[in-house]
Amino acid sequence: MRKIVQTDKAPAAIGPYSQGIEYSVSGPIRILHTAGQVGLDPATGKLVDGDVAAQTAQVFRNLEGVLGARGFHLSDAVKVSVFLTDMAHFGAMNEVYAAHFAGHPPARSTIAVSALPAGALVEIDVVAIKPGL
Repeated sequence: MRKIVQTDKAPAAIGPYSQGIEYSVSGPIRILHTAGQVGLDPATGKLVDGDVAAQTAQVFRNLEGVLGARGFHLSDAVKVSVFLTDMAHFGAMNEVYAAHFAGHPPARSTIAVSALPAGALVEIDVVAIKPGL
């Protein structure tokens, strides 16, 4: 079964996409794919002030909002994709990232891109899996 994730704890979609999609597959397993999140403040719809670390911190607040809307947590993440407009930002992003994934971090890809929506410096999406309820 497929469920659309819609929460005000993350920025509203600014295009034809959902904040996340949860799947219930055979057996008691639930899978949630989030849309890529940038450092938009959901209250204002504007990019947060600051550097890539500030934007990454907001990205994680947004991801926690989308995941939490369906009862998931960052600890349920099994795959993360990170998109950076400049690989020189990797260290600052990685410091914030590491604080959210202590212990057993998920698999990750980090990709350099030429640009991101709203002039963001970083975008992150998550695939999370947990037992069904």
